[in-house]
Amino acid sequence: MSVSAPPRQLAFALPHAESFSRDDFLDGPCNAAGLALIERWPDWPNRVMMLVGAEGSGKSHLAAIWAKEAGARTTSAHILTAAMVPAELATGALVVEDIDPATMDERALFHLLNLAREHEAFVLMTARQPPSAFDIGLRDLRSRLRALPVVTLAQPDDGLFRALIVKFGADRQMQLDETVVGYLASRIERSFVAAREAVARLDAESLRLGRPITRSLAAYLLRQEAASDE
Repeated sequence: MSVSAPPRQLAFALPHAESFSRDDFLDGPCNAAGLALIERWPDWPNRVMMLVGAEGSGKSHLAAIWAKEAGARTTSAHILTAAMVPAELATGALVVEDIDPATMDERALFHLLNLAREHEAFVLMTARQPPSAFDIGLRDLRSRLRALPVVTLAQPDDGLFRALIVKFGADRQMQLDETVVGYLASRIERSFVAAREAVARLDAESLRLGRPITRSLAAYLLRQEAASDE
């Protein structure tokens, strides 16, 4: 007589909303300049500013804080067209996310900068690289972007990195004790993306195995990942 195996619990990849409120922004030395820029508005050195940092470094969070304060609209650079520009600047303040020469319409961005200057609008742009690294074909746009003041966000220090792991867990309704946080912080790459991905995988593995989130589960997960990379 065969004995059927117990049913395996399925883990569903449900969306988890990340809070972009000021109260949920974790500040530290790595993003102090970016936070100072947002908090000193409208006393900016230029009406058009650029936030630069790696994926997950907090650019969008800071931009969301500013957008709420300034009544700004938000758009992505890759969808911006020249025809959209007047409406996007209607409130006198605009966030343009993910400036990337490979995916954006250069003439649309140039039109935006010109109209923002004409209307004295505020524009906050975000990018992963500084304008000096952009490969821009339109010469006038290239010079305008390279003249913009840039505020750079760095990778987190140890204290902020641990706090990020806790926050990403809280966004998923996970309570991570210090043994789990310390274990992950000392073994994964110290970056915003690595912290977010590690917490997401730990959450999924906990659901899949039906096990509580513990240091031993975190160790098991990292061992499995190391083995799969070999």
